[in-house]
Amino acid sequence: MTTLSELAQVVRSKNTSPFTYSLDIMFREKADYLRFKSLQLVNASLVARLYGVPESRVLDVIYFDPALAIKICLPREISSGAPGDRDVYGAQQHAPLLLWEFELPDAPGGGQSRNSPLPTP
Repeated sequence: MTTLSELAQVVRSKNTSPFTYSLDIMFREKADYLRFKSLQLVNASLVARLYGVPESRVLDVIYFDPALAIKICLPREISSGAPGDRDVYGAQQHAPLLLWEFELPDAPGGGQSRNSPLPTP
């Protein structure tokens, strides 16, 4: 099993507005990024499972070739700075991505990934 922290140089989250945040995955190696992209390993279905939300709440999953990056956009449960908000900067939302374990095929088209996230609290 593999985790994103083994392949990505950066896995982070941050506010994109008071009502949304983004998850960013930036890969170290072009080959790893291209494998993820060709197999669409990170998609709305996976994000919905990892974050315990309906797939319709995943606003976007963007593969951005120039940065070898994937950007995911999700709505915040509570707007930034509102009473009850525990992460005003949206900087603590990437943990489910870091805990995700998967099998990575050797080559594009060489098999299916088992998108089996660890149980989330």
